[in-house]
Amino acid sequence: MTQIRTFLLIAWLMVAFLLWQEWGKEKTAAAQPAPAIPAATQAGVPTAAIPQAAAGTASASPAAAPVAAPSAPTVRLRNDVLSLDLNGRDLVRAELLAYPQSREAGSPPVVLFDIDPSRYFAAEAIWRAADGSELVLRPEGDARDIALADGAAAVQARFVAQAANGVQLQRTFTLARGSYAVRVQDALVNTGATAWTGDIERRLERIPPTVKTGFTNPESFSLSGAAWYSPEDKYKKRKYPKFVEDGPLNQTVTGGWIGLSQHYFLAAWVPQKDQAALYALGERGPLYHVAARGPRVTLAPGQRFESDATLWVGPKLADKLDATAPGLGLAMDYGIFTVLSKPIHWLLTQLHKLTHNWGWAIVLLVVLIKAVLYPLSAAQYKSMAKMRKFQPRIEQLKERYGDDKQKFQMAMLDLYKKEKINPAGGCLPVLVQMPVFLALYYVLLEAVELRQAPWILGWVGDLTARDPYFILPILNAAVMFLTQRMTPMVGMDPMQKKMMQMMPLVMAVMFAFFPAGLVLYWVTNGTLGMAQQWWNTKRFAEEPAK
Repeated sequence: MTQIRTFLLIAWLMVAFLLWQEWGKEKTAAAQPAPAIPAATQAGVPTAAIPQAAAGTASASPAAAPVAAPSAPTVRLRNDVLSLDLNGRDLVRAELLAYPQSREAGSPPVVLFDIDPSRYFAAEAIWRAADGSELVLRPEGDARDIALADGAAAVQARFVAQAANGVQLQRTFTLARGSYAVRVQDALVNTGATAWTGDIERRLERIPPTVKTGFTNPESFSLSGAAWYSPEDKYKKRKYPKFVEDGPLNQTVTGGWIGLSQHYFLAAWVPQKDQAALYALGERGPLYHVAARGPRVTLAPGQRFESDATLWVGPKLADKLDATAPGLGLAMDYGIFTVLSKPIHWLLTQLHKLTHNWGWAIVLLVVLIKAVLYPLSAAQYKSMAKMRKFQPRIEQLKERYGDDKQKFQMAMLDLYKKEKINPAGGCLPVLVQMPVFLALYYVLLEAVELRQAPWILGWVGDLTARDPYFILPILNAAVMFLTQRMTPMVGMDPMQKKMMQMMPLVMAVMFAFFPAGLVLYWVTNGTLGMAQQWWNTKRFAEEPAK
């Protein structure tokens, strides 16, 4: 198998894989006018299924419809990377200060949570009594803009709720320097004269964003929907259109998390690891939600109960996600290539520490992969050299048998058998490299570090966008053309040769719409492959057969 056939097989298998994925996707619904946000409703969780806390017992009576909370003053809580607007119950706005929406000067930061009706996305944490009444939180103190002080390790905002029956709730939001993980600490105290029963629901809900489909659009391959994790079943996910049609979730989990994911960014609730919660999915009109409800507690007069949780609001940063909760790093969804993609992403990160440039890190990564796989590739080049040696003999057979392709193929196979030529000698490297290539493809699609990352200023200013001058696709076509000229077209008829000669142009047009980082990978891989082919052709060259 020739080098150019190998390269084209890799390319077309990759394209076929992407097209297969695209074919299986649900078509994005046509854009509709911005819908109104519905009033607060139940989470759709069976009351009897809500896990009980060890400190109390579950109420046998069904929960009444929850009462919408009155509006509460909003407090802004800021560290050096995150700005949150919250009212104690809801987080209604989250700005990711280190991630501008575009590379233009003065671009505003990415907004993850937003109560704008056209892109609604919010996090909630609500304590309700068994009768459905809610503990309404108010800010403690008069401060409405609380920023991280110079030299401070963290910043906090506190809220309190005081019910008429004597139940008190104190909630503390803590945001550490450089962190996207918000710690939410709840302390319940029953100062009344009668027992109180209730539970907490932590929820994420949003109107799904419109994602443009197409195999050249990286965003269309990232999960847009819910994800959750349990120690027993590990990582699970569901896209927005399938929240209900794939059946209810209603799973009791201890030590897991729930989240809503999108390209590069994630919001996730991580309940206290030793407190069980009932996970549920639901949709109501344009809103989709994932919720964790529980534990349910019964507090006798004078009793106290605490429940902590972590809310991740930010980019998918593998090392920080893994450090926040078990399995949270799996939100970087590489699909079936996770086993390969995770170490490739780690290696790419280490190379960036050397180069301080993600483009050159990609180049070095391809160099290392080619070096590791070189022993397999050498067998391919050796097989090519042998086939080159017998190319004149094969051309003679073609002339002898003319248009009788069956006899020509039989004679060529006899020649291969007699001279111990393995025409499939180059297939093994392809089979080994394909998973590696596709795993790297997903790393380049999922790694938020590459978002808006430049390679060479004035040329490629964003590795996740297409090459603005189409230089990389043209270079790729040139590399393919030169590789073709170096490769013997053994056994090909004129029509096949014409098709092969058209391939550089076809690939150039296709790659013109791919992210520059991916095309840079292909150009580097093709250039190194061409250099290896030239060197090994000389190394394994022999006198032509007589």
